[in-house]
Amino acid sequence: MSLTYRQPGVVLTDHRFTVPLDYGDPGGEQIELFAREAVASDRAGDDGLPWLLYLQGGPGFGANRFSGKQAWLGRALEEYRVLLLDQRGTGASTPANRQTLPLRGGPRAQADYLAHFRADVIVRDCEAIRPRLTGGAPWTVLGQSFGGFCTVRYLSAAPEGLSAALLTGGLPSLTVHADEVYRAAYPRIERKVAAHYDRYPQDVERARRIAEHLLTHEPVVLPNGYRLTVEAFQSLGILLGSGDGSHRLHYLLEDAFVTTPNGPALSDAFQEEAQAQLSYAAHPLYALVHETIYGGDGRPTDWSAERVRAEFPQFDAAKALAGDGPVLFTGESVHPWMFESDPALRPLRETADLLAARTDWPSLYDRERLAANEVPVAAAVYHDDMYVDTAHALETARAIRGLRTWVTDEYEHDGLRASGPRVLDRLLALVRDEA
Repeated sequence: MSLTYRQPGVVLTDHRFTVPLDYGDPGGEQIELFAREAVASDRAGDDGLPWLLYLQGGPGFGANRFSGKQAWLGRALEEYRVLLLDQRGTGASTPANRQTLPLRGGPRAQADYLAHFRADVIVRDCEAIRPRLTGGAPWTVLGQSFGGFCTVRYLSAAPEGLSAALLTGGLPSLTVHADEVYRAAYPRIERKVAAHYDRYPQDVERARRIAEHLLTHEPVVLPNGYRLTVEAFQSLGILLGSGDGSHRLHYLLEDAFVTTPNGPALSDAFQEEAQAQLSYAAHPLYALVHETIYGGDGRPTDWSAERVRAEFPQFDAAKALAGDGPVLFTGESVHPWMFESDPALRPLRETADLLAARTDWPSLYDRERLAANEVPVAAAVYHDDMYVDTAHALETARAIRGLRTWVTDEYEHDGLRASGPRVLDRLLALVRDEA
């Protein structure tokens, strides 16, 4: 069933599709996918418009909910009919969270269920719905971040479904284990923190004061029940991977304390903003399957980010406070303590442990097929991307035949959000040999 309605300049149609949970058992359990079609109002009747499929970053996030022709969508609608897909388990696509996963049974059954939520199965979903929308014609895919990881899987598994592929901040390593991903990540994060403190030197003392308060006082419980530990405070550094993130972090730190009858305390305003950044209530699948996107060599991920962090003692806040060094923030990583701190994740801790211990993840990328690629491909590579290692991305770019890169330091990882029309213009020019 489809529902069509209008926003300024855009005609929207909501689609729902039924697909197998496990494509190895197509007659077995089915789940629902939700996708929103967008077309410019003045081209709504043009059945010849090519399709562009958008794959969101994450994993675990639903597609953007735009109003009208916001951001990159307006540029895309100049020449495409766009499909905004909620990848399985996200948005309105049979959501997977603490409320719904108990329907599967206990933690083992939940982990087995979530094993079907990686890029390989997302691409199978795309191929299942493509003929129903395009009549069998291939489409262009725009993959942001994890959506780019999915797109590289698409090129490996079903390139016949693609007329072109556009990636922004989303070229994965084809070979390295999660441990190597994080060994490359922590030094990048440290550079981002140093750049933040260079920009806002007053934040060095502010961050130290907050960290010391958290280490020496009763546990701070945020309004939503989140337990704000010093490690959780440090994880606010995830903001530093976006274009305006350093400024947002600065404003968060500058008014952290208020004076109360019992002495200094973290302000309600600080706590409210911190919980908005830290809570996984809206996207729990991110925390559950994040490290699984790096699985595939027969080894468990085994809480890789947590284990590798121990190799970088400069991120230990207590040690920093014992001396005169800065407290370092961390970035895009998932840790076991999150499943104790976050009420949206607490019921899922055992499920997460089982996923971290799993060793049977299939390999996602076909190097031989990528080396023989014939699909036009262009990728925006952000020069010092905090979330995706630039060296790994460029190694992958060289492994995909015909891929053209635009390496830029104008944007951080969120370049598509920050300047979508320009980014999309540049990628389209590259795949069309116009650059």
